[in-house]
Amino acid sequence: MPVPMDAFDEVRPAVECLDLLPEPVAAAIRAWGGSVPVEELRHVDTDPAIADTALLVERHGPWLLEQSANCVVVAGKRGGETTLAACVVLSHTRVDVNGVVRRQLGARKASFAPMDKAVGDSGMEYGGITPIGLPADWPLFVDAAVVDTPYALIGSGSRRGKLIVPGKALAELPGATVLDGLGIA
Repeated sequence: MPVPMDAFDEVRPAVECLDLLPEPVAAAIRAWGGSVPVEELRHVDTDPAIADTALLVERHGPWLLEQSANCVVVAGKRGGETTLAACVVLSHTRVDVNGVVRRQLGARKASFAPMDKAVGDSGMEYGGITPIGLPADWPLFVDAAVVDTPYALIGSGSRRGKLIVPGKALAELPGATVLDGLGIA
C-alpha cells in the first residue's frame, strides 16, 4: 500500500523546512518532544492553488484521500463563553460537531469557527491549519482513525506545503484527546 511520501517528488524532513512554515508551526517543530522522532515529520512543497484536499488528491492520486486528514476549528458556546477547539479527522469523513464535539466541550451549541477567528487566533492560513503549533489553550480532538493511520497528510499551517506525520504523533500533541467517532461518514 502506498504512503503519502510516494505521491511527491521531493519529501524533506520538516526540521529542514522551518523557513517555509508559519512561526507557530516552526516553533512547535523546534520544540518537538514526542516519542516519534522529529525527523519523521516530513514536509512537501505543494502548489497553494491545490491546497484543498479534493484538488490535491485529484492531482496526486485518489488513494491519498484515505491517508489525508483535515484540521478544522470549532467554536463551542455556553453561557456567553466561547471555547475554540481543533478537530482532526480523515479527509473522507466530517467532524461530528453537534454530537461528539459539543459534548466534549460541554457546550450548548457548537459550530465551525468563523474563518477570520480561526486564522487570526491560530496564526495559520485558511486551508492550511494544522494541529501542530496550535494555541496552547485550545483543546485538540483527534479521531482514533487518524491516530491509527501509519502516515497522515495534513496541513502545514500555510496553503503552500503539507506535512506528512505518523498518525500516532498527533495523539501526543499538547492538549490532544483521541476520540472514537469524531469523524463520521
